[in-house]
Amino acid sequence: MILDVVNPAKAPVSVLVLTRDEAANIGECLESLRWADEVFVVDSLSTDRTAEIARALQAKVHLHPFVGYADQRNWALQNLPFAHDWVLMLDADERIPKALADEISVAVSRQDTYSGFYLARRIFFMGTWLKHGGLYPTWLLRLFKRQRARVEERPVNEHVIVNGSVGYLAHPFDHADRRPLGDWVTKQNRYADLQTEEYLREKSRLGFTSSIRANLRGSQAERKRWIKLRIWNRLPLLFRPFLFFTCNYFLRGGFLDGRAGFIYHILWSFWIKFLIDVKVMERESASRRRGSASETGDRVQAIKSQSKKAAAS
Repeated sequence: MILDVVNPAKAPVSVLVLTRDEAANIGECLESLRWADEVFVVDSLSTDRTAEIARALQAKVHLHPFVGYADQRNWALQNLPFAHDWVLMLDADERIPKALADEISVAVSRQDTYSGFYLARRIFFMGTWLKHGGLYPTWLLRLFKRQRARVEERPVNEHVIVNGSVGYLAHPFDHADRRPLGDWVTKQNRYADLQTEEYLREKSRLGFTSSIRANLRGSQAERKRWIKLRIWNRLPLLFRPFLFFTCNYFLRGGFLDGRAGFIYHILWSFWIKFLIDVKVMERESASRRRGSASETGDRVQAIKSQSKKAAAS
């Protein structure tokens, strides 16, 4: 019988990091995880040095073609040979400060009833911690017992669903993307496509096979989902970005984060939301044109059929 050997100086946690062309970020991310007993990197066939850097830092690298964020995470949870029950899920542009690492080590060692923990994310943009504008704290369920968890099946903004009670850790983790702003814009454009798909599916009431609850009295994520489904999706397109920017930048104090806050909210609170609305309008217009063309084709076919019957008689 072969037993997994756990370094007693490290926390009994398995870390899961998804990557795709993250050479600029993966080094810092993995350096912040040296306290964890094992780290898995699931790489979506990067074209840069991401996998090479990860291997050099002793991460266990697995290559897997990317289908979707939820699919990639669920594949990893179901197929990777994790040594530990507790899994910490991160993105390559995220880091775990020492205070949080110490808190996680204590949390997973306790014999309590929790099956997962929410962690607070703090976003750094242009070197500035964005404390206001509804950005902090954003609570994300990132630490959980893998046999009690799955990721909801959504194209983007997917959350972990845990079967059991969850707690909250006090210290935050950091989101700080080291790539150029142009790469961030490219990624947000891709996210806008996915959020357009998500919106159209929700509006058509098709829904998703697994999802967190939409509950105004629930967790932060459940409250946001309720607002999205019951209010946001019902607001007029093109009006929504102006409302979102006004709420985040003025009413929720985004202006208190200075120049970095202004730039971020112009891009994130306004431009991205405006882009999504335009993409929705484009998709809906294309759908109407296809429907009109199909209807015209059916009428033409009916006329031809009637003509043939008349000629035969």
